[in-house]
Amino acid sequence: MSRVAIIGGHGKVALHLTKILTSQGHQVSSIFRNQDHASDVEQLGATAVVADVSELSVAQMADVFRGHDAVVWSAGAGGSSPEATYAVDRDAAIRSMDAAQEASVGRYVMVSYLGASKDHGVPEDNGFFHYAEAKAAADEHLRNSELAWTILGPGALTTDPGTGKIEVSDKPQQDSVAREDVAHVAAVVLGNLGTVDKTIQFNSGETPIAEAIEAAL
Repeated sequence: MSRVAIIGGHGKVALHLTKILTSQGHQVSSIFRNQDHASDVEQLGATAVVADVSELSVAQMADVFRGHDAVVWSAGAGGSSPEATYAVDRDAAIRSMDAAQEASVGRYVMVSYLGASKDHGVPEDNGFFHYAEAKAAADEHLRNSELAWTILGPGALTTDPGTGKIEVSDKPQQDSVAREDVAHVAAVVLGNLGTVDKTIQFNSGETPIAEAIEAAL
């Protein structure tokens, strides 16, 4: 059994992940900013931690993370504005990595997106540009950290029921994946140290998740 802190704990991927981890006997601290969402995560067996990561310092985040074995970043500004996107998806994410190191957590899983990189190719006049820039900076900071990191790169997220099967590839045949399956991928990589220092890009596919990840290592 391990203790996992999930940032953005009320998001759809995070709620699926919380349910998976608590059902496996792990302790989950679910971090989110809206007090009204506390009962939703508590019903899944998690401990609610109401905090706005965009306002927490590295030291404050470290206090939240201390005693955990892993941190999962599953938060996002949701494209509300360029300023909010950089404040959450880049700056708060980077502080969370530094805080994880300060708190001696060690393991860190980032939910990014398929194709995220400094050479993302998204034009500046595209509404996705600021998110692509923010994620590129955050992912790069994580790769250069001393954390045992894994970056997940799913394609377009759907609310379809998970199939439990994916294709791991930089250019998968499908262009989307269920949020529930992304959560299962996160749960699998948390328990597979062979995924440390790896970026795993994937979409829906025909191979069971654990098998697909193992074959890609």
